Amino acid sequence: MITELGHFALALALAVALVQSVLPMIGAARGNGALMDVARPAAFAQFVLVIAAFGALVHAFVTSDFSVVGVYNNSHTLKPLLYKISGVWGNHEGSLLLWITILAVFGAAVAALGRNLPPTLRARTLAVQGMISVGFIAFILFTSNPFLRIDPAPAEGLGLNPILQDPGLAFHPPMLYMGYVGFSIVFAFAVAALIEGRVDATWARWVRPWTLAAWIFLTLGIGLGSWWSYYTLGWGGWWAWDPVENVSFLPWLAGTALLHSAIVVEKREALKSWTVLLALVAFSMSLLGTFLVRSGLLTSPHAFAADPTRGIFVLALLGITIGGSLVLYAIRAPYLEGGGAFAPISREGGLLINNLLLTTCVATVLLGTVYPIITDALDVGKITVGRPYFDAVFVPLMVPLVALMGVGPLLSWKRADVTGALARLKIAAAIVAVVAVSTLAVSGTSLVALGTALGFSMAAWLGISTILEWAERTRIIRAGAFQRVIHLPRAAHGMTVAHFGMAVLIAGITASTAGRQEHIQTMTPGQSVEMAGYTLTFKGVATVPGPNYTANRATIELTRDGRLIDTLQPERRVFRQPPQETTFIRIHTRWFSELYTVLGDPDDNGYVTRFFYEPLVTLIWYGTLLMALGGLISLTDRRYRVGAPRRAVSVAAGMPAPEAAE
Repeated sequence: MITELGHFALALALAVALVQSVLPMIGAARGNGALMDVARPAAFAQFVLVIAAFGALVHAFVTSDFSVVGVYNNSHTLKPLLYKISGVWGNHEGSLLLWITILAVFGAAVAALGRNLPPTLRARTLAVQGMISVGFIAFILFTSNPFLRIDPAPAEGLGLNPILQDPGLAFHPPMLYMGYVGFSIVFAFAVAALIEGRVDATWARWVRPWTLAAWIFLTLGIGLGSWWSYYTLGWGGWWAWDPVENVSFLPWLAGTALLHSAIVVEKREALKSWTVLLALVAFSMSLLGTFLVRSGLLTSPHAFAADPTRGIFVLALLGITIGGSLVLYAIRAPYLEGGGAFAPISREGGLLINNLLLTTCVATVLLGTVYPIITDALDVGKITVGRPYFDAVFVPLMVPLVALMGVGPLLSWKRADVTGALARLKIAAAIVAVVAVSTLAVSGTSLVALGTALGFSMAAWLGISTILEWAERTRIIRAGAFQRVIHLPRAAHGMTVAHFGMAVLIAGITASTAGRQEHIQTMTPGQSVEMAGYTLTFKGVATVPGPNYTANRATIELTRDGRLIDTLQPERRVFRQPPQETTFIRIHTRWFSELYTVLGDPDDNGYVTRFFYEPLVTLIWYGTLLMALGGLISLTDRRYRVGAPRRAVSVAAGMPAPEAAE
C-alpha cells in the first residue's frame, strides 16, 4: 500500500509541477499578483509530494519488499541497513528519484528563502524550476517507474553490486546530485533574468549563494568519489579521466567560472552577458552528464546500464532545455547593458582571464569526453581518449590559471598597478625559486623532474601568495589586527581558505604522481619486499566469513628498521548475492603519505600482491575539504543571508521593464 501511495504522490507531483510552471509565468507576464503567488505554495506542495514518494521507495528497500522490481534487482536481506538505504540510489530508477527529490528541495528552498525577491523574478524562477521538474518527473513516470511490481513476489533479491556496498558510495551520489541539481536554481534565475531583462548587482547577489552552495556540494561529491575510487577499486589511483568522472568535473569547472564572474557583476555590473551564459552552461553540463550516464553510451563503473530508449528521452529533454535557453540567450543578451568599463590590468580583467581559461578547460575536457562517442556513432572507428590527451591539454591551462590566482586578489578594481602587485609578492617569488631549485637538485633535470618542480612551484606560489594577500588585507602585524580579522567579510576569509586548499591539492597531486612507487609480485608466507624504507612481510592467507560474503584475508607485517609498525590485512571478498569477487585494500598512513596493499589472485607459487607507496596523497582530499570549507565560510557571509538593497535599474531600449521589488 505504501508503494502505491508513493507512486500516486509522484503522479500528483507532476500535476503540481505543471501548475507551477504555467500559472506563475502567465501571472508575471500580465502583472497578476494572484497567479504569481501560486509559485510558492506549488513549490512547497511539490516538495511534500516528492518527499513522500522518495520515502515510500526507501521504505520498500528497508523492509526488503521484493515485490518492487527495483528492490528485487538491487537489494538482499543479508545486506546491512546502510547498503539497503544506499541501494535506493544505486540504480537508474532510484537515483533518478533522488535527482527529482533534490530538485524539489531546492525549489522549496527558493520559495522559503526568496521572500525578498521581486515578485516577478521569483515567480519566473520558480516557474522555470517547475518546467525542469515536469520533464524529469515525466521521464521517471513514463520510462523509469521505480514503483513497478512483480507478481508473485520473489522470496529473495538479487543484491547490490558489491563495489557499491561501501560507505563512500552511500554518500557520494547524494552529495554529487546536490551539486548537479543545485545549478538548476542558478539556471532558473538566469532564464528568468533573460525574460525580464534584468541582470544587475542585486541579481548577482541573489544568484551567488545558490551557485556557491551547488559548488560546495559538487566539490565534496567529486572529492568523495575520488577517495572511493582510490581505496575501493584496488588500483592505487584517485583519478583516471574516466568519462563519468569527467562529466561531473565539467559543471564544477563552469560553476567555478560562474562564481568569479558573478563577483564582477556584483561589484562592477560588468560581464553580465558572460555571467548569464555561464549560469546556463553550468546546468547544461549537469544535464549532459545525466544523459551520458543513462544513455548506454558510456561504459564505466559509475554509469547506469540504461535502456538506450531512455537515453532518447533524456536527449530530447536536454535538447529542449539547453537549446531553448541558448535561443533565449541569443535573443535577449544583446539588450543587456555592459556595465562599468575597466582596464585590462585590473581585478575585473584578471577575473575575465580566469573565466576564459576555465571555459577553455571545459571545452577541452568536453571534447576529450564526447569525441570517442561521436566517432563511434559516425562509424569511423573506435578511438580512445585517455590520460595523455588530458594531461597534455589540461595541465598547460592550469599553469597560467594558478599564476593568476596568486596575483589577481592583489589587483584593484577598474584599474590596477600590476608592478606594485608583483612587488608585494617578492617573498612568494623567492620561496618559489627555492622550491624549484631544491626539487631539481633532488630529482634531476629529466622531463618528469621538470614537471615535478613546476607542480611544487605552482603550489608554493599559490599558497604563499594567498597567505600574503590575507596578511596584507588584515595588516596582521600591526596594532588592532584582531579587530580587522573579525570585521573582514567572511567571503574574503572564504576566498583565502579555498585558494589555499587549491594549493594543498596541487601539492598532493604533484607528490603522489611524481613519487609514486609500485611493486607487483607473487609471494609465499615468510617472503618480504622492501619499499620506501619499509619492509612488508607476507605471513599468509586465511579464510574468514563476512555478513554476506566470504573473504581470503592476507596478513602483512609492516616493519621499519626492524620495528613492527603495523599489521595490514587486505582481502579478496566473494559475495554470495550477487556472486561477485572484489578487493578490499588496507592502507597504512604516516603523516600525509600512505602505503597501500592489495591481495590479488592465487597462483601455483603463492598469492599475487600489489604494494603502492603514495607520498602526500592525502593532501588531495585535505585540499578538497579546505576548498569546500572556504566556500562554506563565504556562504555564511551576512551579505548572502539578508536581502540585497533595492536599486533602480535602467533597462535597454526594446526590453520590458522589471516590476518593482517587494
